[in-house]
Amino acid sequence: MGGGVDSLYETELRHLPLEEKLRLLELIARDLSRGADGDEKSILEIRGLGAEIWRGIDAQEYVDQMRSEWDRRC
Repeated sequence: MGGGVDSLYETELRHLPLEEKLRLLELIARDLSRGADGDEKSILEIRGLGAEIWRGIDAQEYVDQMRSEWDRRC
């Protein structure tokens, strides 16, 4: 699954304008907030979802990298 998602991001999503990326995040968050039964869940019920994606990633290094990318775009 990871390879497909990585490929999708690189080919289709990486170069989207910031506004479109934020809209995509909003749509994904809304989708994740719904359970299998379609009922919306509270933020506490989805706590930890996707944690494996961040395993082994230093938060400060990630933030520094994002800021650097944003600075290069401006």
